[in-house]
Amino acid sequence: MEELYVQYKGLMFKLAYQLTGSAADAEDIVQDVFIKLYDVDPDRLARPKAYLCRMVTRRSIDLLRSARKRREQYFGPWLPEPAPTPETDEIESVARSDLLSYAMMVLLEHLSPAERAVFVLREALGFEYPFIAELLDKNEVSCRKMMSRAKSKMGISENIPVSHESKNEEWVRIFLAALEKGNINKVMELLSEGVMIVSDSGGKAIAAVRPIQTRELAARFLLGAYRKAPKFIGGLDIGLANMNGQIGVVVRSGSKAVAVALLHFEGGKLRNLYIQRNPEKLKHIL
Repeated sequence: MEELYVQYKGLMFKLAYQLTGSAADAEDIVQDVFIKLYDVDPDRLARPKAYLCRMVTRRSIDLLRSARKRREQYFGPWLPEPAPTPETDEIESVARSDLLSYAMMVLLEHLSPAERAVFVLREALGFEYPFIAELLDKNEVSCRKMMSRAKSKMGISENIPVSHESKNEEWVRIFLAALEKGNINKVMELLSEGVMIVSDSGGKAIAAVRPIQTRELAARFLLGAYRKAPKFIGGLDIGLANMNGQIGVVVRSGSKAVAVALLHFEGGKLRNLYIQRNPEKLKHIL
């Protein structure tokens, strides 16, 4: 059992996290699966990877179905929990090569639980369709159709592979420098025409209740927020960190993370900025 835990815990966490959008739920699912594993007949573990992935997928889909109504009633926009991806793979880290970008995680919310499972199993973890069909108790043709529907709902071309967000650390530093200098022209120059800022507070922190669009409004919002940072009680520290396989901006008050921002680029410019402010979703950010 200990060997199984060491060998497959990382894979199970990556799968559960991307299926649920919650690092906390993913940790609970992994622990729950291993607790239940003690009662499983060893003969059923002849193919442990398939068995564990099936358990995690089913548990995650059940949780997703129960969470859908809660998310519909959520205060303001709902965004996934950010996941730290440190350079050294520690207990709860996620291998960047197996992790969808944060922007892709946001798009997963448009999918049904089954479509989300097929997409994650195929695009994030690289499983073949026969294996996916086995995990979901469906046939291969059905899984391929669900993948096609999933990509259509997410606005992804059938013929273009899903790409990971590049680590634009230099770009992010230039952007933060422009904000620090209050240079609105430079900030607007770095924003896409269709830029959108989405904040998630869950009603538990100050944040924009609706998405902010247009370059001018986005630039003014960001510059205003940056100017207010020094007035925050105790002061704020703004730094960079590896989050979800890309460079994220982490805002801290003392040792506590009070915001995490993930960026999505198109054509070298900022297309989407996702700001997580809900303290319940920042507990695991060390």
